Amino acid sequence: MEKDMTTTTKSMVSLPELFSLSTVAILDCIQAAKAVVTQTENFEKFSNFMEKITLILKDLSKSSVDDSESLRNGLDIVNLEIKVVNQLALECGSRNKSYLLINCRKILKQLENSTKEISRALNRIPLARLDDLRIINKITRLCKDMAEAEYSPSVMEITVLEMIESGLQERNVDRCYANDLFVLIAERVGVPDENLAMKKELEELKAEVQESKLGISMAESRRMEQIVELLEMADVMTSYEEKAKRYENERDSLGTQTLQALQSFCCPITMDVMVDPVEISSGRTFERSAIERWFADGHKDCPSTSIQLDSLVLQPNRTLRQTIEEWKYRNKMITIVSIKPKLQSNDEHEVLQSLCELQDLCRERELHCEWVTFEGYIPILTGLLSAKNREVRTQALAILCILVKDSHDNKERIAKEDDALKSIVRSLARQIKESKLALELLLQLSRSSVVRDVIGTIQGCIFLVVNMLNSDDAQASRDSRELLDNLSFLDNNVIEMAKANFFKPLLHLLSSGPDEVRFLMAKTLSEIDLTDHHKLSLVKDGGALGPLLQLFSHEDLGMKTVAVKALQNLSSLPQNGLQMIKEGAVGPLFEILYCHSLSSPSLREQVAVVIMHLAKSTNSPAADDEKISLLESVCWSSLGSEIRAKLRQLPAVQVLVQLCEVNNQMVRVRASAVKLFYCLTIDGDDISFQDHVGQRCIDTLLKIIKSPTDEEEAAAAMGIISNLPKDLQITQWLLDSGALDIIIFAFITGRNRNALNKEHGIEDAVRALCRFTVSTNKEWQKKVAETGVILELTKLLVSGTPLTKQYAAVSLKQFSESSTAMSQPLKKTRAFICCFAASETGCQVHRGICTVESSFCILEADAVEPLVRMLEEGHFGAAEASLDALLTLIDNERLQNGCKVLDQVNAIPPIIKLLSSTSTKLQEKALGALERIFRLPEMKQRYATLAQMPIVDITQRGSSGMKSMAAKVLAQLNVLGEQSSYF
Repeated sequence: MEKDMTTTTKSMVSLPELFSLSTVAILDCIQAAKAVVTQTENFEKFSNFMEKITLILKDLSKSSVDDSESLRNGLDIVNLEIKVVNQLALECGSRNKSYLLINCRKILKQLENSTKEISRALNRIPLARLDDLRIINKITRLCKDMAEAEYSPSVMEITVLEMIESGLQERNVDRCYANDLFVLIAERVGVPDENLAMKKELEELKAEVQESKLGISMAESRRMEQIVELLEMADVMTSYEEKAKRYENERDSLGTQTLQALQSFCCPITMDVMVDPVEISSGRTFERSAIERWFADGHKDCPSTSIQLDSLVLQPNRTLRQTIEEWKYRNKMITIVSIKPKLQSNDEHEVLQSLCELQDLCRERELHCEWVTFEGYIPILTGLLSAKNREVRTQALAILCILVKDSHDNKERIAKEDDALKSIVRSLARQIKESKLALELLLQLSRSSVVRDVIGTIQGCIFLVVNMLNSDDAQASRDSRELLDNLSFLDNNVIEMAKANFFKPLLHLLSSGPDEVRFLMAKTLSEIDLTDHHKLSLVKDGGALGPLLQLFSHEDLGMKTVAVKALQNLSSLPQNGLQMIKEGAVGPLFEILYCHSLSSPSLREQVAVVIMHLAKSTNSPAADDEKISLLESVCWSSLGSEIRAKLRQLPAVQVLVQLCEVNNQMVRVRASAVKLFYCLTIDGDDISFQDHVGQRCIDTLLKIIKSPTDEEEAAAAMGIISNLPKDLQITQWLLDSGALDIIIFAFITGRNRNALNKEHGIEDAVRALCRFTVSTNKEWQKKVAETGVILELTKLLVSGTPLTKQYAAVSLKQFSESSTAMSQPLKKTRAFICCFAASETGCQVHRGICTVESSFCILEADAVEPLVRMLEEGHFGAAEASLDALLTLIDNERLQNGCKVLDQVNAIPPIIKLLSSTSTKLQEKALGALERIFRLPEMKQRYATLAQMPIVDITQRGSSGMKSMAAKVLAQLNVLGEQSSYF
């Protein structure tokens, strides 16, 4: 194009055409400048100058400017420089970004030179003959601006360039320096901070440098090669395994003893090893800061020789500095290796000293952190988190915080160590200094997506972090909030936060999450136990109402349902009810009530409850009572059909009872009736049968069991007996008919096991026995005990089905409730023979004389250990019943003695495990048991650590009642103070 333009100029094309060609070239350059990927601001500044030139050329084409050689030469120069900048812009839009960054000063110098050349070219325009003062002023001002124009790198680019120059000049640059430099370059050019992306960028830079060698000088080529060599020192080009192997080889070559500093390493003024040695004109070397102070105090002589100096210029002693750095490098590596065995010492003082030394080394230099990792310190440090000494744990946490900073690999290494995360979480519940470091460490770990997904699953973690939100320490509060923000990427974590009364992430997802997440958040709001305070804050301050009302208009019925349930949970507070009325909730509620009255009766019921809450919230006098009454009838109308159905069943029960009482001539009819009757008793209510079952029916059922002709019929008859209402009259009829012997001997003791060896038959028999062992009637208990069945029940704790074990434990529990009253007091021995007669020892718990038959003692029956084993067998009913039986040993005054027995049979750890059960009842009972057990200092000391985290978890996940009890127990264990924000 240059040749074409020269030809055009020489051929003396018309001046307007020449202006037009120049304008087109400038516009092309402007377009290329807009496409650059680097130095965009500087190219934009150049483009602004060029746009002004196009306007001037347009004005000149319309003016009476002379067609002079000077003007044409000026336009030629403009066009030539435009081509140069155009080519420069094209290169800046296509070449490697890192290459362009490294050479940005060269690029900007070229851009600046072209700008000044164009300014000088414009000055060639013969302005004296122009009669348009406006054009003259435009050209004059533009030439001045372009002549003074400067193009500068950004602050970050200057930092990068300075680091490059420093790295090329200094001989002691290490991998950490190269890492920092490469990260800075990657950040500036927009390359992700990931090894694969950064490695690709470096490979492209190397290829670019190789290609550019032909167009640059040898010195510049060598400089680019040195920059590449500097960046190749970064970790991105070396795998962890390669770095570790390189470290091991270097470590093994150094020996095991540190070297003393040479005299030449020390500054003659400070006598300390120099950091920045500089040489003065006398040839002596000093620490820079020390000699500068010497000169600042007015001295003009050498501190060592007292010779007057002819110059105060300081010359860096790079050779000595490099030697000192190599000496430090060697000694630091040996020191790090030598600390490792000291951390495994039994001497706490030595461990603490070693941890302090290791922490100082890690803070001193990032490279030391790398060596610590290679030496395998992370498993040792995470192991120290379980140490008894608080200072040891605190120091270990501090070092781990340093190691994980900016290291995704170390974050993942810690997460992979057994129980490391659990130990860190456990430290959250300890003294403030330790808990703050644990929080800081978890925050660092949460910045790794891999580790973040695990942290929230650690028992009690989210609860404890939420509890630290209200810390008096501002930094701890900020870290807690940031950690919770990081963990809120997982929906399950958000739900756990809500259970711990931190609702912000839940409300955010409820408002702006995808449909499936909004459903989950609304469902959570509908299910969690909320205090009145939190209900009010969710509606008044949290903004929960708007998103829930929006879900009413969703086409999915399930979405409407969870929204209504959530409102039902929130609307029970009158203030919330009034707020819902103000925000227009009534209309949508009645619309749902009308539209879905047939398709979803349960939804209709829930809506009616919400409407009733809203009506009650108005707290209006007199006339409103009728409205509330009407709403209550709407609320309960859906149950009408079920109630009528139950009423219609009553005649059926009467008929079945009559058929059960028929004589042996209708055996098949009777058997069918008994089996059907048994089915109805499984989930029927007491009233349905109580009015129709009499002595005659019971006699018939017992005869069927005693002399069976159909095993299934006998088992069904046994089932009916076990399901009959626990009515005093029915129990008396059973006793009068000999039911006790039949139940025990036909099923439990196994006399007729050959005929009736059915597991469910034994289950029903043991369940039926429970009605006769109630502690309120000791005469019945005596009759049962006299049959010897207590020992049989103990055997069934081992050999029975889960349900059999459950019912056997219920009876044993009821027996044990009477043991204290039935235990015989010890006989008092007269003083004068006490030395000659062996003292009589009583029961370990009841302190009297106990036997199985007389006091029903479960210790004498050897039932305690089987009951303990049942706690861990996984059946909720059996575990609950066995726990109930064991707890009879620690009632009231028996607490001290009973706890000793439970401790001896190792019953307390299984009770603690029940805190993590999915059965709420089991959790509640286990928690209540531990509250009693931990009243004893020795029990608290022995089992507090084991119980702490499961109890913390209950404070997060349990019902409101359980949360209160759990908090009370945590206070017993000194985990939560009585003034804790949780209370």
